[in-house]
Amino acid sequence: MRLLSGTSSGGVIEQPFTVDEVPGVLWTPKDARGTRPLILMGHGGGEHKRAPGILARARRFAAEGGFAVAAIDVPHHGERPTGEEFDRLAAEYRARAAVGEDTAALDTALYRLVVGRTVADWRAVLTALQRLDHVGAGPVGYWGVSLGCALGMPFTAAEPRVRAAVLGLQGSPVLAGTAARITVPVRFLVQWDDELMPREQSLALFDALGSADKTLHANPGKHGDLPWFEPEDSLRFFTRHLG
Repeated sequence: MRLLSGTSSGGVIEQPFTVDEVPGVLWTPKDARGTRPLILMGHGGGEHKRAPGILARARRFAAEGGFAVAAIDVPHHGERPTGEEFDRLAAEYRARAAVGEDTAALDTALYRLVVGRTVADWRAVLTALQRLDHVGAGPVGYWGVSLGCALGMPFTAAEPRVRAAVLGLQGSPVLAGTAARITVPVRFLVQWDDELMPREQSLALFDALGSADKTLHANPGKHGDLPWFEPEDSLRFFTRHLG
């Protein structure tokens, strides 16, 4: 792991890092010492580790909750090199979604192109982060919606160190089997008027979750209209389950 010197703002230290060529960012409370809960954040499609929503949540979780927070660029996003096949599928997905055409097959193809690598990347990053003195091997949570949910569900299902997850804005049927293997507490977010994820599919994915402790939070609005108060509620969720 290569951890660069950080910058300080609002009581939070932001440190870029790389793990096996995977670029990421770590946020911790200023002067953090010793083990603390760690929250891993997955960005949305076409975004990156420093997307505005990621930054706002990470800084808030670190400053107000005392958490360590980390985000990475998933394959074909941010500083990661892209590929011709991914670019072709992504362009076709955007074009079909814009006119309301069915994107299920493209969604599945994009998912299968990156999911295996993303799970391996997150596991390697998690191991490296937990070796840091100001993070340590404490409890771990995962936050990710839309693409962050699609790629975070397999990671959450496969990684026993993850003890709670905030997921949502996702309803791809390809995730149903993975959802059934998730048994940790889950907070699942749904936008009732989501133009990208049909409501019925999102509800079916929530129903498929294997966790006995799962909560559905539905709000009016489209895919990008997640209310401002959801990060605050997510912070309380992680505080309750991670300490």
